[in-house]
Order: sequence, then structure tokens, then C-alpha cells
Amino acid sequence: MRRKEKRLLQFAGLLIAALLFLSNVGLWSLYRDRVFDNSPSTVDGPRGILQIQGLNQMRKVAQVGIDGVRRTDWHDYEAMMRDAARSGNGEQGKPFPLTETDRVDQAYRENGFNIYISDRISLNRSVPDIRHPNCKPKLYAEKLPNTSIIIPFHNEGWSSLLRTVHSVLNRSPPQLIAEIILVDDFSDKASSCFPPLLPYSLNLCTEHLKLPLEEYMMRMPKVRIMRTKKREGLIRTRLLGAGAAKGEVITFLDSHCEANANWLPPLLGEKYKTTSVIQQQEDHRVSDDRCDRHDNFGYDTQAGDAMRGAFDWEMYYKRIPIPPELQGDDPNRIAQNRKIIVCPMIDVIDPDNFGYDTQAGDAMRGAFDWEMSPVMAGGLFSVDRKWFWELGGYDTGLEIWGGEQYEISFKVWMCGGRMEDIPCSRVGHIYRKYVPYKVPGGISLAKNLKRVAEVWMDEYAEYVFQRRPEYRHLSAGDMTAQKELRNRLNCKSFKWFMSNVAWDLPKHYPMVEPPAAAWGEIRNMASGMCMEIKHFVSGSPIRLESCVKGRGEVAWSHGQVLTFGWREDIRVGDPMHTRKVCFDAVSHNSLVTLYDCHGMKGNQLWRYREDKSLYHPVSNSCMDSSPSERRVFMNTCDPSSLSQQWLFEKTNATVLEHFNRGAN
Repeated sequence: MRRKEKRLLQFAGLLIAALLFLSNVGLWSLYRDRVFDNSPSTVDGPRGILQIQGLNQMRKVAQVGIDGVRRTDWHDYEAMMRDAARSGNGEQGKPFPLTETDRVDQAYRENGFNIYISDRISLNRSVPDIRHPNCKPKLYAEKLPNTSIIIPFHNEGWSSLLRTVHSVLNRSPPQLIAEIILVDDFSDKASSCFPPLLPYSLNLCTEHLKLPLEEYMMRMPKVRIMRTKKREGLIRTRLLGAGAAKGEVITFLDSHCEANANWLPPLLGEKYKTTSVIQQQEDHRVSDDRCDRHDNFGYDTQAGDAMRGAFDWEMYYKRIPIPPELQGDDPNRIAQNRKIIVCPMIDVIDPDNFGYDTQAGDAMRGAFDWEMSPVMAGGLFSVDRKWFWELGGYDTGLEIWGGEQYEISFKVWMCGGRMEDIPCSRVGHIYRKYVPYKVPGGISLAKNLKRVAEVWMDEYAEYVFQRRPEYRHLSAGDMTAQKELRNRLNCKSFKWFMSNVAWDLPKHYPMVEPPAAAWGEIRNMASGMCMEIKHFVSGSPIRLESCVKGRGEVAWSHGQVLTFGWREDIRVGDPMHTRKVCFDAVSHNSLVTLYDCHGMKGNQLWRYREDKSLYHPVSNSCMDSSPSERRVFMNTCDPSSLSQQWLFEKTNATVLEHFNRGAN
């Protein structure tokens, strides 16, 4: 009897195990169909990747221009029509509808954006064609060079990486893609759990960037995977991919991008004219902090899209208005000059909701074929492969990431090349909320920036060191090879760069900071309390707190040290060390908060008047306070109200008079 019971128990155990195994296989198969292919059945077939653009593309009849060059329309209108017909979550670049459960911290922890939402959006999702109308009828040379597309990644999310590859294949003429090289920079996630079908406690886990990625990419013959043997960082990983490239042109993309319609021919058309130009796609963010859109993957433009790349003297990347004389017509510039780097317009993909949109002020971008850019935004650009190596590629002494966009930009301009933004080429990009991976010990962005300054900026490096005195004693490694390269290439001086390329930069970011109008603590006349910032990030409210002056030495970085500077905005810090966040108010009665400084006045423009009020011209109101609630807010101006009167610790009467005279 006991033997029968034992056999029954064994049979029951095997049956339960089999049921669990089969259910897991079923769930995995269902998950694989949903996520590996991730194609809505109402639009894509069961294998959405088979609908790659160009497989059935009819070549258009070429037209011969007055210059004798045969040009053609490279659009794939059938693919564009399929995109336009798609519907579903995230389609047409619309933000994914979020619930509070979609905003869990775990969704951001490994990637810096909401991977949970990304996993629920099709890998083949459509994005809006947001190019300027002038872009759509443009023709490009019938014979264009092909390109190797280099995509480095480290612990990238499955769906964001695959969506990058899908978008490139779906929206690129296949004859222009020599290959796509995915370079794995020693991804070391022990496992990654996929959430779309299962609760977090029941997730199926796999090392998705290893064997699953290899198996998935077997369906895409133009894609190959390379892997580093140790953590190299973004810079050296790009170099590894570039060294293996076979295409005539190298195109670098990040691993969380989405290519837009007809993005590639404008880049290669430029490349086809000149090899001395680096071309940049226009980079569109998937996010906008101020509108709380970092969860839903909405696609948006960056603020001030009619801008060009620049920097301040702390080596922060900035954007400044494009002078009209630096815009030009010529749809095939690269084709005749190999010394050119071209960059696409970078659209905004929201890291929260994955919405896709253009940058504010985008209406005029595309009225011209190219725009000179002193500095590229990051790592999205195309360059002639041979010329890239003649330039020495990236400086291999730069560690992990940071500073490389300055190094390559200065090198290109100073050593005989050009760099241009191409408004008719657009690529969406997710800007992470934070860097989700650890940087190896002993490596810092400061080291990279000092290295770039020492090699390329000549006497102008002193302006950086004045603002960053800690750089003076920082080791930047052996720079002998880079300085010899600069001499060998007969590169020009940084003074030449500032005079001929970035001549308008000092207007926005002067080398020597003009005197401030007022600085130090800002004390309220009614309560005797001081304005203070607790958290130096966008969205933080300005608070009233007990004044710290007189209770000890106050460092410039303290939240009560503020500067009313030459841009007529109020920043945290003393005049020589201001943070990049400004007092901002959106309307009458709104709170006064911090927001990233944009230098364009508007909501960040203030007047310090003779009656001690801080007047906000945009809202026609004055800064007020509530000591009991410790709030600082906008209110109807009342010259008799002490709560609207503020006393700066130090003032410069001459500058204040100049400000107020200019306001009249």
C-alpha cells in the first residue's frame, strides 16, 4: 500500500512539474511573440521585421541637374504609407498612456528610462514625419556611398536596442546600408527580467544581450555583433566598431534611438560631395522634464531647435542661435568633400512615455540644407571612413564617455574639415534621466575635459581652469601622441577656431564674466528670512529659511548664495561659480521654482527695482512671500507690501542702473 502511495506521489509530482514547465514554455512563447517581434497583429505580420523598407522599393526616375549630377527621390512612399496607417500604443510617436503603476522605480533602475513602457510599444512603431516641408521634395544624388552604422551598447534594454535597429532597417534604403555593427561593451547584467506579460514576482529572466540577441539578429543578415573583452567605455567601443567597418562612410548612433523618414540620404548626400565634413543628424529627445514626460516615451523636439552646438567655459554643452549667414542651400555637399562631418537633427523621445516630437522652434529648420555647427551634441554623426582615421579617430586616452564631442569637433574644424547639422535628417533619441551603470573607479569626466582643453584649446584653456580650479592639479594622462598628431596634421590654433567658427559664442558665453548686478543672500524685509534652495534641480521650489549669514562662513555652493547676473536672471552661486539652474515663474500667482537656465530671458527675466521689489515682466507681477508657509510666489505688485521687498547682500549700482535703463 505504501509503495502505491509513494508511486502516486511521484506521479503527482511529475505531473505538477510537467504542467509548470508547459505553462512556462507557453508564457515564454507568448512573451517571445509579443516582445521579440513586438508587432501589433492589426498592422504587422507575425514577423514584422520582414517588412523592411526597400525590399519591394521601385527606383524613381533620376533627374539630371545643371551640374550634371543625376539625382533621385530616395523616399520609400509605400513604407511611409504603412507607417501612417499604424495605430496602437506609442504609434505615430504619441505618448504611452501612463498609470501610477507604470512609474515604478524598478522600471527606471537598469536603464535610466521607463523600460516597462518601452517593452509595451512595438519595435516597428511609427513616428511622425516632422521634417520641414522643404525637405520632402529634395532630391539627392542617384549614386551615394554606403555606410556602416555603428551602435555601441552597455547593459541596454532589450526593446530600446531592438527598436533602434528596426527603425534603421525600416527607414533606410537597403542599398545604402553596408552593415549594422552592434558593439557590446562588456554588458554584465546577471539577468534581465521582462515585465510585459507577467507580474514582477513571476518574471521570466534571461541574459538577453547574450544568446537571445545572437539568435534574434540571425534573422537580419546585415547586422553583426562584436563584444569587448573588458569594459572599454563608449569612446573606445565606438573605435572598435569603426575599426571593423567596411562601408565607405561610418555612421555612429546610440543604442536608444529611432530613425525618422528618409533620414539617411541627406547625410550621405552631404558626404558624397566632401570628405572633410562631419555631418550630424538632428537629435530629437524622447522627453521633456518640465512637462513630466519622461515616463511615456513621447517624441518631442528640443527647446530652441533653430540653434547650433556650442559650450560654456565650464565645458557644458550649450546651444546658441544660428546666424542667418551660416545657413546654406546645397543638398549634396558631402558628396564632393570628404573632410566633412554631418549630424542629423536630434528629436526628443520621452524617457517616461516614449512620445516623439520635434524641438521647440523647429519650424524654420529644413529651410536650408546645412548649417555650420562649432560643436556636435554627442555621438550621432556620419563621416568618411578613411578621413576619420586620417584624423586619428577619437583620442583613446579619453575614458568611458564625456568630452569626446569637443575633441572630435575641435579636431575637425582646426585640422581642415567642417562640421554641419543636416536639418532634413532626423533621429529620435532618449536622454536618460540618469546614468544607470557604474563608472570604473578612478575615472572622471573632469579628466577627459582637462585632456581636451590641454590638447586643443591653447591659451583659452585658462578660462576653463579659472572656473574649474580643481582641474589645474588633475592628471589628464600622457598627451604626447595627441599633440604630435595636431602638429602632424598642421592644425590651426584655437584662436582661429574662436575667430572663424565660434565667433558668436562670446556674446552668449563670454570668456570673462561681466559684472553681476547683485549677489549673496536675498533677505525678505518683512520676515527677515532668506531665500534658500534645498535641491539644485529643475522643479525645486524657492523656500524661505532662517538666514545663515552671521552664523559662520557661507560657501559659494550654499543654497542661500544667489547671483542676479548679467543675463538678468537669478542663479544659485556666487558670480564666479553659478549653477546652471535659474529662478523661473510661469504666470501670475505661480510658485517661483528652479528651471534649467536657457539664457533667453522670458520666464527667467527679472528686474530689481528701486522699491526693492523683484519684478517679473512676463507675468507683470512681483515676487512675494509667506513666512508661515515658507513659500515664495508671484503676486500683484504692491509697493507698500514689505513681503514683496527684498534686500541683496551686495549690489553693483552701475549695473543695476544699466539693467533698469535698458528696460525702459
